[in-house]
Amino acid sequence: MEIFQENVNGVEIFNVKGSLDSNTSPEFETRIYTALGNGRKKIIFNLENLDYISSAGIRVMLKTTKDLKRQNGNIVLCSLQDYVREVFDISGFDGYLPIEKNLDEAMLKI
Repeated sequence: MEIFQENVNGVEIFNVKGSLDSNTSPEFETRIYTALGNGRKKIIFNLENLDYISSAGIRVMLKTTKDLKRQNGNIVLCSLQDYVREVFDISGFDGYLPIEKNLDEAMLKI
């Protein structure tokens, strides 16, 4: 997994590439919580290059969402490939996590 992180107008964008699973989710979580610790309250997960996500990866996203809501923050996922989107649809988390078609739409919703 590779994470390309950038801040655009106060929005922390995590561009995730590869697989997000039990081996890689701790690094992902560390990067997210470093951003939160630095006061970031608006986060976008751009998943256009995410090839695979396991329950461990979803858990990190759900935990982040819960923590951000407590801080009056916001999170949006975008650009999910069909098979990654299917994981969210089947698990029912698509109703809990805001998902947009692309980064531009995510920036408008954040």
